[in-house]
Amino acid sequence: MDAASLRQYCLSLTGSYEDFPFGPETSVFKVRAGGPARPAKMFAMSTLAADPLMVSLKCEPELALQLRAAHPEISGAWHMNKTHWNQLDLTGGLEEELVRNLVEDSYDLVVASLPRRDRESLAWKGLAEG
Repeated sequence: MDAASLRQYCLSLTGSYEDFPFGPETSVFKVRAGGPARPAKMFAMSTLAADPLMVSLKCEPELALQLRAAHPEISGAWHMNKTHWNQLDLTGGLEEELVRNLVEDSYDLVVASLPRRDRESLAWKGLAEG
């Protein structure tokens, strides 16, 4: 997955937007429901112009460990809580479908933590049964 595809996919998720709280080089993708007065939560972070291209995504702790064991391109996210955040190296070893699934999983984990009225305003379907 390239930087443009990653950005486009993150922004395709309902209620998502791109923010730059760490400076213009680091894209932080957040989800917000209920308008600008409501707090937003981050589900992905990437320096899209970096080489190699990396993205940090939220992940269930057990799944995070399984993914790291199965894919050398996945590790604990730098400067993040490594129990809950993975960093993916997108330089070609990971299938695009897996990356999309992990972005969506991260989004779902964040939306699941929002208040009920916010989840409803996003018309969120809930976490997939696994």
